[in-house]
Amino acid sequence: MQRRPFGPSRVPLPVLGQGTWNLELDDRPSAIAALRRGLDLGLTHVDTAELYGDGAVETLLGEALAGRRDEVYLVSKVLPSNASRAGTLRACEASLRRLKTDRLDLYLLHWPGSHPLAETVAAFEQLVASGKILAWGVSNFDVDELDALRAVSDDGRITCNQVLYHLEERAIEHAVIPWCEARGVSVVAYSPFGSGQFPAARSRGGRVLAEVAARHGATPRAVALAFLLRRPSVFAIPKAGDVRHVEDNARAGDLTLTDDDLRRLDEAFPLGAPRPLPMI
Repeated sequence: MQRRPFGPSRVPLPVLGQGTWNLELDDRPSAIAALRRGLDLGLTHVDTAELYGDGAVETLLGEALAGRRDEVYLVSKVLPSNASRAGTLRACEASLRRLKTDRLDLYLLHWPGSHPLAETVAAFEQLVASGKILAWGVSNFDVDELDALRAVSDDGRITCNQVLYHLEERAIEHAVIPWCEARGVSVVAYSPFGSGQFPAARSRGGRVLAEVAARHGATPRAVALAFLLRRPSVFAIPKAGDVRHVEDNARAGDLTLTDDDLRRLDEAFPLGAPRPLPMI
């Protein structure tokens, strides 16, 4: 599994991690087995949120990580509605209880909300000072929102921006990725398979994916992940509810596409015109 520097601290992380959105809908023993198998395969960046299943996924994850917490770079998120200074502190404590841990490696604001960013940042810094979190970042922030965040925080404090990114949704390549790359902020791709909208096998893009995959002895989904990871600022957190899927995802961590592969995929899945940041 390839690793690369993550955020301004440049801690080495695997290029692929494990997402957990909607994991409460999967068979629980299967989901726990998949998470643990992912750790075995080096997918040690594990992402969750208080939103997911109203805390049920954090509870599931606490069970899955029992005895293995120190192997994991653990991430959770605070809801914007909870992101006042006091509310962020309370939300973090509740997440820690559900996850059965004494700290988070990274804590994110899930999307921009109505509470002043300065309050949320102050809470994040208080949590860092107390050792409850080691770093903080954001999710679903467009460039103007990133500028507003940077105006109320010290340089080098924003670890990452977690955003929607997949082959058929490349809008972040116009401005969000360049903003982050210029400032040492990592980009974490969520829903990297399109959340149920992966290219159909008979579509033009699906055929190109299959052809590239065949040349590498890989699967189309592994190729799709490898395309997103072509830039050194980008990491991805695909969700897998069973062992077979997490094993397939892990194969993309060592897959390097050729320039011709990248050209063909770029043509099959064109960037499109600039537009506001998408999110789901």
